[in-house]
Amino acid sequence: MRNAKRSFLSLIILLGILLSMSTMASAAKKVIPMGDSIGVELQLANVTVSNDVLLQEGSWLKRGDIVKKVNKTKIKKLENIHQILKSSSKDAIKMTVGRDGEDQTVKVRKEEMASVMNFLRDETDGIGTLTFLDPETKQYGALGHQIIDQILQEPPNFNDGSIFYARIEHIKKSIPGEPGYKISSVENGNGEIGDIELNSSYGIFGKWQNTLQPSLPKAIEIMQPSQIKKGPAKILTTIQGKKVETFDITITKVNNKSFQIEVTDPVLKEKTGGILQGMSGSPIIQNGHFAGAVTHMYIESPEKGAALPITEMLKNQPA
Repeated sequence: MRNAKRSFLSLIILLGILLSMSTMASAAKKVIPMGDSIGVELQLANVTVSNDVLLQEGSWLKRGDIVKKVNKTKIKKLENIHQILKSSSKDAIKMTVGRDGEDQTVKVRKEEMASVMNFLRDETDGIGTLTFLDPETKQYGALGHQIIDQILQEPPNFNDGSIFYARIEHIKKSIPGEPGYKISSVENGNGEIGDIELNSSYGIFGKWQNTLQPSLPKAIEIMQPSQIKKGPAKILTTIQGKKVETFDITITKVNNKSFQIEVTDPVLKEKTGGILQGMSGSPIIQNGHFAGAVTHMYIESPEKGAALPITEMLKNQPA
């Protein structure tokens, strides 16, 4: 009898532990929906050539070339080349570039290097939208898709990266067949608001550098993909200055790892034509819960677009 009583008490204690664990597991994750326009800057791991350049000797620098050496000195950033030019007394320099998997050497006259330098770069930048901020970890996520270097046509190798607040100065409306875009000024003089640790298929991620100010929106519960339903929803985005505004959309189709949306808000349609370049990453809210983020627009129907569940972004951020 005593053993049975002891077993019963053990069972109660065990059930209590399991119930406690179940309660913790079911507690919904909360993150802050943002919607701010941001400037994105990546410091590239290599110096690359941005355009085809015909040289005086008759050879070419080709778009996408990686500058590996100048006069046998390894090159990692533009400053390395500036230093070599200052110290070199030769009339020409030898530049070793990586092209199509092979190294090639081209000769560049010193007097033409001033113009050649205009086509060399060691950083890339762009505009997007901040998606979420986790108040517990101070991790952020943005864009909802990967940054692809337009010159290299692939995700760039980078050593460092930063995000900054951006101010929307003007909107070029989207029309069928012609995606619109935001014309922005990046406030990099005010300091970065986050670093960039990861550039993945699910967006860019990093650590928030600012303090968590009381003026930030409140954290809200995320939705699981199974909870996202066809019907009315809201999008948070910036189309003027730095003000994040709320606009009406409709979720038209839902899959496990994506869903489709249509802009229905007459104000947003009038000002932007629908979805714009630079709007990727804009948070989507349904029934007061965080559903996901805008990732793409349909070029022929700019009022329609694709979105990513917020759960996909959260589970693919850095550990």
